[in-house]
Amino acid sequence: MNYWVVVVDDEVLSLTNARTLLNEKGMKVSALRSGKELLKFMEKNTPDLVLLDVLMPEMDGFETFHALRELEDKQGKSHVPVIFLTGENGSETERRGLKAGASDFIRKPFNKDILIRRIDNTIKNSKTIETLTEEATVDKLTGFLNKSSGTTRISEIVKTAVGAMVILDLDNFKLVNDLHGHDMGDRVLEAFADIVRHNTRAEDIVSRIGGDEFLAFFRDVTEEQALEALTKRLNEQLFAESVKLMGEDFDIPIGISVGGVFTPKHGTDYEKLFQFADSALYHVKQNGKHGVEIYDFSMEEDEDDEDLGREIGRVTRLVEERNDGRGAMLLGQDAFSNSYRFIIRFIKRYKGRANKLLFAISSKEGNEVELNEAVNRFGDVLKNCLRKNDIIMRNRPNQFFLLLPELSEEDVPKVVGRIMNGWNRTDFSESTEVKYASELVSYRD
Repeated sequence: MNYWVVVVDDEVLSLTNARTLLNEKGMKVSALRSGKELLKFMEKNTPDLVLLDVLMPEMDGFETFHALRELEDKQGKSHVPVIFLTGENGSETERRGLKAGASDFIRKPFNKDILIRRIDNTIKNSKTIETLTEEATVDKLTGFLNKSSGTTRISEIVKTAVGAMVILDLDNFKLVNDLHGHDMGDRVLEAFADIVRHNTRAEDIVSRIGGDEFLAFFRDVTEEQALEALTKRLNEQLFAESVKLMGEDFDIPIGISVGGVFTPKHGTDYEKLFQFADSALYHVKQNGKHGVEIYDFSMEEDEDDEDLGREIGRVTRLVEERNDGRGAMLLGQDAFSNSYRFIIRFIKRYKGRANKLLFAISSKEGNEVELNEAVNRFGDVLKNCLRKNDIIMRNRPNQFFLLLPELSEEDVPKVVGRIMNGWNRTDFSESTEVKYASELVSYRD
């Protein structure tokens, strides 16, 4: 049992007995003599479980338990399971401990088998609950809190805590998806998440609230200069990581824009604070991006002057940069035909170009059932590998017809290569054969 257990007891004999029993089972044991020692220890450590004696001088087990939970909540940490230790036989002490939130009760002197079994059960149950909770609250790609849990957490914190609430929005991220594909876009988001983690503290809270948009609360940050320094580091490091991922010729002006507010200076109501931070972010986006701005109440006067001009900017940013829908559109025949005719008229009028592609998928083994599943999967690959302005139609049961605006003939092999790389990572690639044909539509002189 590779567990780390902290034993807190003012009796040296009890500490020695517990250490001996747990060491025999391969557990790491930290022995402490008081509640104050435990609180100091837990500021920088996260064991798997705490065995906490009820009767101790100065701070008893119940006082220590409540102080521990307050510390964990303040630091934004998960609650470490606690088993109370007692030499009393009365049920009132046990009832009080369980009501307070303890995981279990063990009586002294220890029965070895009972002690080991209860420790094992408590830790396993705690890890199961932690896993289920994490799956429900954490964004899988970045490891940050998802929108729902992040909003809930931050909306509670801003009511009482001093600090900065900020919206972080990636600049020009859409171009990464359009030019390099969504797989690369995901890798950039993962890299950005790592950068943020390396530049923030354990008590800071970060959540992903959109495709490339994040919400954070930085406790005790009250100076604009601190956010300016953080934004500068994030911009520099994000661009450097993007170059590593996409090569030295990477020239997309990717970066980060930040809009923020301070609590309680700008208030303690989450909805208002978010609105203020969003207004500050809008000003950054309108003035060159890659920077940070703290909300100023004078911005409300600016809003009266801008009205519809401001609103059109908001709506544009909402549908473009905050849209976390992925890839190209797979349309039915009627919708595809209307979109196709519109795009062709547009490129004809403005001397543009487009490329048509036709993909056909066949089974090497003649398995029709598997072929149908493979074709459905190929459609998913197309949507993820192409741009949002590309359109797709399922032509025949085993064919897809694509229209790709403003794509040159020279770029067709790159696009096809990206599609086939995605296809080759599926389970159907070895049992199927994919062929394609392309045709350029150009009205350029």
